[in-house]
Amino acid sequence: DMAHAVHPNYADKHEPGHKPRFGDGVVIKHNANQRYATDAVTAWLFRELGERAGVPVQEFVVRSDLGCGSTIGPILSTRTGIRTVDVGAPQLSMHSVREMSSCADMKHAVEHFAAVYEGFTKLDKTLMVDGAIGNLCRPCD
Repeated sequence: DMAHAVHPNYADKHEPGHKPRFGDGVVIKHNANQRYATDAVTAWLFRELGERAGVPVQEFVVRSDLGCGSTIGPILSTRTGIRTVDVGAPQLSMHSVREMSSCADMKHAVEHFAAVYEGFTKLDKTLMVDGAIGNLCRPCD
């Protein structure tokens, strides 16, 4: 997916500490109303794997007084039980004829996704959440 980069003419539409910028890496997208599937665990896994690979990462939180689009992430996560994180490269003018993004962020995305693909299983096996180690989606005994 993609993420809304901060627009210089509308910077006030973003939370002060969450203004995705071109060239600063893939954006982890959060929404308190669950319009994105990201949760604390999946955000940490994605961020940690990127940091271990030396790839920059940014955070985006939708302002609570503004509307928000959605992704298929919440549906996939709910129906499959697969841990899901909604991420995207920063982009200006999403859904317009003049969309733009940074070539550097496309490179960051490829590197970050490769790091997740290569390191997720090993990191997930060491993760402890609510007293359980590893993937929380295993069948119950």
